[in-house]
Amino acid sequence: MTNATGQREPARMSRSGAPAEGRTGPAAPPALDIPDAIAVGDLATMMRVTAIDVIKQLMRRGHMFTINEVIDFDLAADIAEDFGYDVLEPEEEVEDATSIVPTQEDEDPDSLRPRPPVVTILGHVDHGKTTLLDSIRETNVVAGEAGGITQHMGAYTVEQNGGAITFLDTPGHEAFTAMRARGARVTDIAVLVVAADDGLMPQTEEAIDHIRAAEVPMIVAINKVDKPGADPERVKRQLAERDLLVEDWGGDVISVPVSALRGEGVPDVLEHIGLVAEISELRANPERPAAGVVVEARVDRRRGNVATVLVQNGTLRVGDHLVVGRIRGRVKAMMNERGQRFEEAGPSTPAEILGIGGLPEAGDMFEVVPDDKAGRALAERREREEAARSGASLGDVYTRVESGDAKALNLIVKTDVQGSVDAVLSALYGLGTEKVRVNVIRSAAGGISENDVLLAVASDAIIIGFNTVAQAGARALAAQEGVEIRSYKIIYALIEDVDKALRGLLEPVFRDVLEGEATVRAVFPMGRTARIAGFYVGRGRIARDSGIRVLRDRHVLYEGAISSLKHFKNDVREVTNGNEGGLVLDGYNDFQEGDVLEAHRTEQVGVG
Repeated sequence: MTNATGQREPARMSRSGAPAEGRTGPAAPPALDIPDAIAVGDLATMMRVTAIDVIKQLMRRGHMFTINEVIDFDLAADIAEDFGYDVLEPEEEVEDATSIVPTQEDEDPDSLRPRPPVVTILGHVDHGKTTLLDSIRETNVVAGEAGGITQHMGAYTVEQNGGAITFLDTPGHEAFTAMRARGARVTDIAVLVVAADDGLMPQTEEAIDHIRAAEVPMIVAINKVDKPGADPERVKRQLAERDLLVEDWGGDVISVPVSALRGEGVPDVLEHIGLVAEISELRANPERPAAGVVVEARVDRRRGNVATVLVQNGTLRVGDHLVVGRIRGRVKAMMNERGQRFEEAGPSTPAEILGIGGLPEAGDMFEVVPDDKAGRALAERREREEAARSGASLGDVYTRVESGDAKALNLIVKTDVQGSVDAVLSALYGLGTEKVRVNVIRSAAGGISENDVLLAVASDAIIIGFNTVAQAGARALAAQEGVEIRSYKIIYALIEDVDKALRGLLEPVFRDVLEGEATVRAVFPMGRTARIAGFYVGRGRIARDSGIRVLRDRHVLYEGAISSLKHFKNDVREVTNGNEGGLVLDGYNDFQEGDVLEAHRTEQVGVG
């Protein structure tokens, strides 16, 4: 077999060690190519036997499955070999795409080319974010939107002094951070818009926290300087109170006075964006297969699923197979923000694409793959890894520090009143060690919100609440995203827990989980001393690695491990609900009919 380049690919091996090709003779069993998971009925069809025969063989091995249930590769291969078939070893999986957008360090320096900067505009509602972008693009976006407030998130490319700048027009920092929470580092430069007549507002301060968490350069556009009551110096003073010193005040934060409505100061903003981009030396490899991020997605009545994507590395072309999050697709067409079709999009280029098999979320990463089979493997792997994902917790801080994975403990602190914020922060900042420091991403008075949870996901932070509670939506989102929220009423307990976490002294808290319950129906001798308990599972399962309690008249007589577990004469890993089995326990033989066997396991639920 040859590949696309005409080179011969190595032959796949069977589980018996023989090559898949070249077997001859009537005694050579046919080789089956079994997928990672297969329904019992489909396996029977593949082997040209009845489903009943397969189910019987599964029962002989101690497994109860119906015709429509799915079994994994290993079990299916064992059954196929029982029927005399040889089985091909599974093909190597597509490499994990945890970080599908290589950094400059990962690429060959000779392959890197300059790319346009990607800029996000953030700020308080009605401070002029979209009006500024409107002025930059010289189009009338605001007039087409309800109430002059951004209703969607889009991406636009603007030509500037012979180069290009890509702008993300976001509805707010929540969406900006939601994208980061899914692993997408989208923005190279953030422009913070502050109205000169309003000054810093709550959403402005939140936007600052999110920009800092993203660790990107910031340019402050002080807007509406032409309005009565405008006071740019007050804005600079408020920024200084947030540890943001503008260049006029001896700092390193660029600030530009702007009237977005009149277009005054806009060329200066673009010039500063170009300078910051030049200093950042933004580069990418346009020759590799494309990878990037979804900016927005929607369903169009005529065209189906439409996704706006931003290519971050490589070049995306019409006809490419790609995986978006866990969704597969093939690019049928690409359009720019003006609806014009084009055939390929290089690094930092936004494109509206057709051909996605589902509706991805903003922030989902996409990657071009060689073909649909590779796409399916990658999508399945991402789904498994997403299910296993968990966020940071105080209990694993010390382990991460020792392994070199963490240099700072990121915290979000919410308290009942502003006075408590200062007290808690003062105590926390004194807890740093030589190996790790406390880094408060955000601190404020009020309840714990969904926005706090999103910021925690994006910055791998733990949320600390002092005399405050988490909103219902925040609790649900935290559980879904694996974010730890710890609440305290005594400041000393809060400080003690964080200190213990930094020093690795938090002890794990475990709980006992009941996995199954069975009743002893018969007792059989085995050798001189051992006895086998024949049982029937009435609930759950009895697994080989379970701990077992023997109860008689509700009193625990024994607790220990299983040394042997059988279904009929076969050794099995588990016996499930409604089935019979036999077991031998380590160091216990005094079984009686009617004894209750409880299978349990211990799992860690936290630290304390």
